[in-house]
Amino acid sequence: MTDWTQVVDAHGAVGRVPLLLDHVEREEVPEAWEELWDRLCLHGETVSAASFAALPRLAALAPTCAQALELASAIVRRTLRYPDGEALLAGCPNEVARLRELVDQRLRTRPADYNRLFGDLLALAGQYHWSTSMGDFADDFYAVSCPGCEAEVTIAVGDHGCYAAIRDWDRGDIERRTLRPAPAEELRDPGRWMHATAGRDGQQRLAEGIRYVFGRAECPACASVFNIAEAHTTANLPPALETY
Repeated sequence: MTDWTQVVDAHGAVGRVPLLLDHVEREEVPEAWEELWDRLCLHGETVSAASFAALPRLAALAPTCAQALELASAIVRRTLRYPDGEALLAGCPNEVARLRELVDQRLRTRPADYNRLFGDLLALAGQYHWSTSMGDFADDFYAVSCPGCEAEVTIAVGDHGCYAAIRDWDRGDIERRTLRPAPAEELRDPGRWMHATAGRDGQQRLAEGIRYVFGRAECPACASVFNIAEAHTTANLPPALETY
């Protein structure tokens, strides 16, 4: 059982979160959900010990309450932003698995907010860096460092092209090199299941974009060819957490 007198929320307070959870468990109250968001995922970014302590109760509500599913997923997305986030999340593996299943079920219905839910799925699968950086591939950019020469390389995937380039603030993206998307049959996890999920749900732009970011790029500075996903992971996770 959680001792809520010892669990601090995003405002540095204790005791208010369990009262709000009691309230929304009894009835749908917009004001209570608004305050829960404010205390558990402030501005959609800041989480706290109370955020992770609330996950079991949010997960229990999630099958019948879209607000609970969205808030719980938002908390998991910010796991790496709280010093003990991973350790606290490890304490509720069954709830995380249930939330992942519920989000996957929602994705199969092809909702209007598919891309946000796809990001939630990535976080619930432990792919926190992809969850926060992957867009809809209409006009996406990733900044990576070339493993060969350490040049800063911009990776573009979208309607204006799929290329690696050097970004010049006066001239834009220069020295462009066309990206080499990974063949679908050669993808390995997590790219493989990400691509399969998007394809299953008819999200062809997303599926094709995943092939590009899990493909290869030629560095415009030194001409070495490198794996984009590996470079992106290195740029966005501490060494101990690097998982491709």
